[in-house]
Order: sequence, then structure tokens, then C-alpha cells
Amino acid sequence: MAARLRALRWWIAGAVALVVVLAVGGPFVYIHFVEGPAPARLRLPKSTPTSAVASATASSVDGVWNVGSGSVAGYRVQEVLIGQQSTAVGRTAEVWGSLTISGTSVESGSFTVNMASVVSDQSERNAQFDGRIMDVSTYPTATFSLSSPIVLGSVPATGTVEHYPAGGRLTMHGVTRQVSFTVSAERLGSGIDVLADIPIVFADWDIANPSVGGFVTTQSSGTLEVLLDLTQGPGNHSSSGIPSSDNLGGGQVTVPSTTVPPLTVPSS
Repeated sequence: MAARLRALRWWIAGAVALVVVLAVGGPFVYIHFVEGPAPARLRLPKSTPTSAVASATASSVDGVWNVGSGSVAGYRVQEVLIGQQSTAVGRTAEVWGSLTISGTSVESGSFTVNMASVVSDQSERNAQFDGRIMDVSTYPTATFSLSSPIVLGSVPATGTVEHYPAGGRLTMHGVTRQVSFTVSAERLGSGIDVLADIPIVFADWDIANPSVGGFVTTQSSGTLEVLLDLTQGPGNHSSSGIPSSDNLGGGQVTVPSTTVPPLTVPSS
């Protein structure tokens, strides 16, 4: 009888240990080996200009610059999956708009992102994003417009990266708020690439916290990542079915596959 009790205790202890291992190890294995690393932060294209190019007097950049097909926008949010740190990233290439440069300042600019086209590597996350979090059927787009000119100081030379303070009105989830952030810009050939990370506190835009019960918890804020490939040629059309006042040229934007196919979290 005593031997049976000892065996039962060992069996119970082993079962408890197994549950702990699955509870901790399961999410770790899923995040680090099944799901894989999150897409890297958006960055300006790498360039290695010669000293002659870098020191050359910059030519005028006056005129209207349209958002081109290399542009990307999306979100980055830190989350915890049953005790394991992870990063949620969703992106879209359905971005359009333009800005106007006169002399050494950006006089105006406005841009639109099709929020209904933002996708991540998780079908469940996409469903939450489209539904209770962003309600894209009611608020299909996010828009930004400069509230004051961006002072360039001088026209940057080709191949150099410059940083400028910027501010404007961001409308998202039916709420408009003033935001301030730093813009990084680089001239490459006949185009200009612009990068911005805009911090977003979900409650400021009446956005539901992305947390899902006790299974996935997220921070109360995230980052809106934007990389604009600006061109003085035809830019992106507005997305099909979404009204727009612009008449920019170009074709329909296709969302690239930025991550792996949708995955399902194991029941363990």
C-alpha cells in the first residue's frame, strides 16, 4: 500500500511538472521556433554614396511628391503570450497621398492608409485587429496631414540622411489628435524616402487594448511605422472602394507578403 502511495505521489508530481513545462515551454517553442522572429523595423534603404556625391550641392526638390509603390505602413506592439515576450507586427502597402516642397520647407502633406488591408502573420490576430480593435468596416482608413511646414534648413544632398521634427493631425478609429514625431529622410536618385515611427497610446484613439483574456496581453501603446517612397512621377491610386479626393496616377497597390502564412497556437 505504501509503495502504491509513493508511486501515486511521483505520478502526480510528474504530471504537475509536465503541465508547468508545457505552460512555459509550449509558448516559448511556439514563439521562437514555430512563429519565428517578428519582421525587422522599417528602415531607410541602405546607400553608400561616394564623397563626391555626398558633398555635391543639392539640386532643387521643389514640387509635388507622390507616395509611390515602395511605401509601407503598419503597427508594432509588444505582447506577452503566457509569460513569453513577443512582438506583433502588421503591415500594408496600400498607402497613398502627397506632399509639396517649396524652397527649403515642406509646405503641406497628407497621407492615407487602408487599415482594412493591414495583415500580420496570424489569422487570429488579423480577425481581432479588423473587428473589435480597429473596426475597419466602420473606420477603413487612417489619415495624416501636416499642421505646419517642416523646415529643412537646406536642401539635403543625395545619399545623406537628415532628421526633422514634424507634427500634424492623425485621424484613426474615428478620432483626430495632434501628434509630434521625428522624420528621417534620404534622397536616392530621383526619389526621396521618408521614415517615421509615431508612438500611439490606444486609449487616445478609443482603441480597445489588443489583449485577449489572460492568454495574450499587450502594452497599452504601440508604434505606427511608416516608410514612404516619394516620387515626382505617378503615385499610388487610392484603394478600390475607398473614396479619395486625390487624382494621383499609378496602379492599384498590392499588399506584399511580409511574414509567414497564418499559424494556429497549439492547444497546449
